[in-house]
Amino acid sequence: MKLPSFRLRIALLSAALAGTTLVGFGAVSWFQIYNAKISRLDAELLTHLMRATANLPPRGEPPENQGKESRPSRWQFYEDSLADAFGSNTKTPIALLVLDANGNILYQSNSLPADVEVNRLLLKRLQLIPLPPLPQREPPPPSNRNVGPPPFLRPRPPKFVTEKTAKAAWRIGATKFPNAQVAIAVNLQAVDQEMATIRNIFLVSIPGSLLLVAIGAWLVSGGALRPIHQLTGVIQQVTVKGLDQRIPIGTTDVEFVELIQVFNLMLERLERSFTQASRFSGDAAHELKTPLTILQGEIERTLQQVDPGSEVQQRLSNLLDEVRRLSGIMRKLLLLSLADAGKMSLYLVEVDMSELLMEMLEDVEMLAPHLTVQTDFTDGLRLQGDRDLLIQVLQNLFSNAIKYNLANGWIKIRTYQTQTTLHVTIANASKDIPVSERERIFDRFYRGDPARTRKIEGIGLGLSLSREIARAHHGDLTLDSTAFGQTAFTLTLPMK
Repeated sequence: MKLPSFRLRIALLSAALAGTTLVGFGAVSWFQIYNAKISRLDAELLTHLMRATANLPPRGEPPENQGKESRPSRWQFYEDSLADAFGSNTKTPIALLVLDANGNILYQSNSLPADVEVNRLLLKRLQLIPLPPLPQREPPPPSNRNVGPPPFLRPRPPKFVTEKTAKAAWRIGATKFPNAQVAIAVNLQAVDQEMATIRNIFLVSIPGSLLLVAIGAWLVSGGALRPIHQLTGVIQQVTVKGLDQRIPIGTTDVEFVELIQVFNLMLERLERSFTQASRFSGDAAHELKTPLTILQGEIERTLQQVDPGSEVQQRLSNLLDEVRRLSGIMRKLLLLSLADAGKMSLYLVEVDMSELLMEMLEDVEMLAPHLTVQTDFTDGLRLQGDRDLLIQVLQNLFSNAIKYNLANGWIKIRTYQTQTTLHVTIANASKDIPVSERERIFDRFYRGDPARTRKIEGIGLGLSLSREIARAHHGDLTLDSTAFGQTAFTLTLPMK
């Protein structure tokens, strides 16, 4: 399974981290805001519960007279003031229940459709609160003293709780005085609407923020990874002609300086080693060329002086073959060293590939008359190239097609061209090439196991040299993926 790019992972991880933080912050903020609103509502409920003492019956009033003193109109006015205080613009979201010390109803709200259920909740909350102790009676004051207001009746600490009915949620505050019990319920619809608005804001803002974070992380990571891309670009140019590439350090972040320095040093060592190896092969080929030429000339002259058919002539003939073979190796090594150094010079002329293919076919008919040859190309396939080098490429391909063919096999030559390129495919019947060998078939001095014996001539440089010649012409030589029982090479050359 292919992993996503490092830059994409940075953006996704940044978005995930920011998303977790924002969601956590949003959840905590939402609960904090909700608790703050409920706390403010509880404070208002506490204030209004304390205001209820003004409507309570006087201390020590007989129970049979409490209903007369706490007239419903006073509690109705009190309920209306609660509705105004809590900001009701339509039906009041307030429910009020007042009981006397004995639990008899002094007043209850009747203006809401859900009053029956709400009053039941209010009654339930009052029943859970114990009554405060009644204050001790004081002796009546002397007649010659002014009677002041009755002392304040201490209630039980108010209890606040949220209860839900079938249609709404209510915040209930309840307390008990020594001579009365008061419970107020406020509808939380307004609070719920405000919290829903805040939640919707979070639901819109958090994804938008995550998108901005992801885009920002993508851009920032792109800038941070720019030296890596620069390093990758230089690595891609590390070829024979690109070993002199270096990455400038002055415009690089400090964190990548050491990496780039190590890479530049590696390129320097690689360039030096490659130059030495290329120079060695070229110098060796040059140094061996002259002695081999002299040796070949001496052997040829000696052959002319010995008796025909003698044993000495046979030995000299064998030596001459080996010297010629060694000379061919030297020429190929010299060309490869020039190709490695990027100095393979081409003598460009107009080349008629159709004519060259016909000449190769004549050689095939002479060297392998037992093979069946099939052709599919037209006349007039002309291009700019080095005629001698292209002849060498075709000779190598046809030579391989003959050497590695099957008994009574076949050779097929096919060409096709586009506006810019010419493709020449040479296929032959052969044994299947293993995948491991297909990947190494263009390696220098590589020969398949069946070809390592001297029964099949060759040293493993022909295909490598042919590909270098094709690439020097800005073309290529490839091994095609074919059906079983055959091998095909395609030579691609530019038409202009």
